[in-house]
Amino acid sequence: MQLPRLPIASKAIFFIASITISTWASAHTGADNHGHTGFLAGFFHPLMGLDHLAAMVAVGVWSGLAARRAGPELLWGPLAFANMLLVGALMGLQGIDLPAVEPMIATSLLVIGLLVVVRLHVSAVATTVLIGLFAVFHGLAHGLELANTASAFETLAGMLCATVLLHATGLGLGWLLRAAHVWVPRIAGGAVATFGSVLLLQLT
Repeated sequence: MQLPRLPIASKAIFFIASITISTWASAHTGADNHGHTGFLAGFFHPLMGLDHLAAMVAVGVWSGLAARRAGPELLWGPLAFANMLLVGALMGLQGIDLPAVEPMIATSLLVIGLLVVVRLHVSAVATTVLIGLFAVFHGLAHGLELANTASAFETLAGMLCATVLLHATGLGLGWLLRAAHVWVPRIAGGAVATFGSVLLLQLT
């Protein structure tokens, strides 16, 4: 029996999932950009770490998949992540650190990936608390790397622009995948969750 043809968006998610699985051994690599500051450096900063990249896109995908209808609820997750990422980054720039930053980043991938798999719909408050908590640790990782560097706030502005763009990309993909075969987003979410699990194992 021939499998049905998949839309372009579904193929894109499947490709992203495959890349995630094949590169799960590369943990946070945002430090590669350490010492290089400015708006463009900040813009590419989240893209240099597969963990941050996967989390930001996955938040958008989950929001697009789990929303019951088009409207404000599509933005609960992305807004919580972007705002609390900023809070965490500002804490990091001030030298404030929290324990278990890397394990919490890995855990965020595991949890958000599973949310994509099950398309779980939760309240605005629960979304804000859960996604916002994880975002603080993602922001801390970035802020600590950028602490004591030139043009840190300009760099942070670029980082936030990239974050919003990644969320928007994820939202668009998630909304399109609502009509796709159910196993397509499940594969993508499973890949992100597996990536998080592998990172957690590497940290133990």
